[in-house]
Amino acid sequence: MSTQNKRDSKPKSPSPPRPSSSVLLLSPQNEILLLHRVKTSTSFASAHVFPGGNLSPQDGPCPPTEDLKRHDDAPWYRRAALRELFEESGILLAKDEKSGEMITVSEEERERGRMAIHGGAVEFGQWLEQYYGGAVPDIDKLIPFTRWITPTNVPKRFTTQMYLYFLPLPVAPESEKRLLEELPEGGKPEQIHLPTSDGGIEVTEARFLPACEWLRLARAGEIILFPPQFLLLHLVSEILDKDPRPVDSSPASLAELERRRAELVKFVHSGTPPWTEKCISPKMLKMAGDGRAVLGLDHPGPELGASERKGESERVVIVRFGKGEAREVDVASRDSVSKL
Repeated sequence: MSTQNKRDSKPKSPSPPRPSSSVLLLSPQNEILLLHRVKTSTSFASAHVFPGGNLSPQDGPCPPTEDLKRHDDAPWYRRAALRELFEESGILLAKDEKSGEMITVSEEERERGRMAIHGGAVEFGQWLEQYYGGAVPDIDKLIPFTRWITPTNVPKRFTTQMYLYFLPLPVAPESEKRLLEELPEGGKPEQIHLPTSDGGIEVTEARFLPACEWLRLARAGEIILFPPQFLLLHLVSEILDKDPRPVDSSPASLAELERRRAELVKFVHSGTPPWTEKCISPKMLKMAGDGRAVLGLDHPGPELGASERKGESERVVIVRFGKGEAREVDVASRDSVSKL
């Protein structure tokens, strides 16, 4: 390239982030669902991630790229989160629109619908209508829990709305008989709680574990967690896994499970801004003494830089990036950056 051409060439503009959404799904025992992505995936290959993916036209009319509302929580993000959850894990969260009661679908019919939706043969909403007239995704129980915008140095960028969703707590013994009587023939009360892989299309494994156990596996190098997943699991674990019970002890009481859920909901709505509204685009602050990157979380990204949106100012994420990997991830206070 000539000197003149070099002078005239302009740096490439960052690619616009694609709208996507993910859900942190809590089991009846307050465990978290993670999916192990296939090694051939074009994003987060071989990593463990929350169920989720890109929005599609069937999810709704997402605002155009230049509209700041594109980065707001909205029904299209919520529908995409529950559609992707169904496609990737087989867990169906849908309700009768009039009564508000959750619908139950047989395992055989659920898997048929899942494959048809995953393969593009039918849309999620259409399948719900065909199978159970008046059924809609249960989007009202989703609680926003941060938005993440991929930094500009990454070619494939996303604007990802994260959500929390609480599956029903374990059935109390006195109400178990009544519940079984109300289920359709062949139905099981726990069937919406049993995740499965999608046959290796995008996911090789789907399972619930306590947030602290997912973090332990990541710290031991047994799984890959990228900064968004690690940070959110870290925050959730601080509440759900307080005083963890011994493995051989009896399960936590319903009252204790409910108390910790209430504490988590209170936390999510706390902060300035609250975690329901934080928008985070990780930004390199420095290299730590051990060669890991220290990422600031307070910037909302270039798309929202001129807006009033804010990220997380009290914490940083420390990570060692490799080729398509994130290892030795941890969370630290922003005040400790100078010591790293």
